[in-house]
Amino acid sequence: MRFEDQRKKMVETQLISRGITDELVLNSFLKVPRERFVTDEWREYSYKDHPLSIGFNQTISQPYIVALMMSLLELKPSDIVLEIGTGCGYQTALLAEIVKEVYTIERVDELLINAKKTLKKLEYTNIFYKIGDGCLGWVNAVPIINEFDKIIISAASPDTPNILLSKLKINGKLIVPQGDINCQNLMVYEKTKDGLNHQSNGNCVFVPLIGEGAWD
Repeated sequence: MRFEDQRKKMVETQLISRGITDELVLNSFLKVPRERFVTDEWREYSYKDHPLSIGFNQTISQPYIVALMMSLLELKPSDIVLEIGTGCGYQTALLAEIVKEVYTIERVDELLINAKKTLKKLEYTNIFYKIGDGCLGWVNAVPIINEFDKIIISAASPDTPNILLSKLKINGKLIVPQGDINCQNLMVYEKTKDGLNHQSNGNCVFVPLIGEGAWD
């Protein structure tokens, strides 16, 4: 089966059938070629319903989990988004299909270099890249930007990510897998003028977030 056909089947059987209804999210999954973001040894499994290794003890997440996180953020075309954990760049591309700009941070040099090459080949021009500790946010980087409409953290945090929450605009949302190293809750935080609201959206398992205020 052609990758394009596998992509359509994935959206129908893995996303829509599980309750993903956000048209912007669904359309982004139809557009982005997941097979371009995995290594040769895993390419035939590109559209399977599970995460895949991308090396360096990191994974490309299960498509449904990525779609769920993006849906819970309620992304808009005008949004400026901070992504913590570029990984292979697949989620970065999905975000870039929807929002105005994506600022993405990755601590593993080789992963960011490879992701940037792939994203450049796919002609994305609304993505900005940084190598460093994502837990600190978009600091000492250009272009200078201090606040974000949405923040998506693609690794498990042991505690509330207060540094990153401070980077949210009022009415902004942050999503993070939060809990212990073996199992987390998918938490959504919303910053209002009166403080923070938060909601748990079920259990999940992510690789650990490494950096200031997270895992060593």
